[in-house]
Amino acid sequence: MADVPDKQNGAPAKPDPPGYFEGESMTRRTVFAVAGQAAGGLAAVGIVLPAVGFALAPIFDRPDEDWEGIGSPEDFGPDTYTQAVITVRPGIGEAGKTTVYVRQGNPEINPDESSSEYVAISTRCAHLGCPVRFARASSTFICPCHGGVYDFEGQVVGGPPVRPLDRFQTRVTNGQLEIGPRYSVTSQLEPVRARDPGEFTGGIWEYLYPPRPTTAPPP
Repeated sequence: MADVPDKQNGAPAKPDPPGYFEGESMTRRTVFAVAGQAAGGLAAVGIVLPAVGFALAPIFDRPDEDWEGIGSPEDFGPDTYTQAVITVRPGIGEAGKTTVYVRQGNPEINPDESSSEYVAISTRCAHLGCPVRFARASSTFICPCHGGVYDFEGQVVGGPPVRPLDRFQTRVTNGQLEIGPRYSVTSQLEPVRARDPGEFTGGIWEYLYPPRPTTAPPP
């Protein structure tokens, strides 16, 4: 059977596929093409969704807050720091413990503090994480590794540290002073989520050094 000329340009018309009938809207080839695309889309969703969920899940997962009693509130005065040992990583013995310096709030030093609250300073230097020591004679925190120096409130006064010393949340429960999650502070001592040593805080640095989602929110 000869091809029927195309009425528009005179070229032979393309023959209808086998099994075609007038009014048909989808051919067998189209059905297989759509089915293949659908199968590929389902396979892509099956791969992408778990990866996206794994990446975003920590953002919506609020970590457990561990609180540990360190003694009576009367054991801590407003004029100096008292050492206390807490557990920051349970289950690994002494390696999971750290020392904190704790005092009562002192409005004479910082008007934003009240005598009913407590300040707990981390001993991890904000430079590279070396343990700092509180020097009572000078009322400063000193890092023996690289010469970092912090004042009585934990703000940087010398050396390479990039921000004030971190702090821990505090509360009084059933007559016991308790230490909670760690958090970082800006140069104005405004609380933010905990950062790693060497990371700045405040302003644009909050975006350049975003906090890990697994850290507890600041108080």
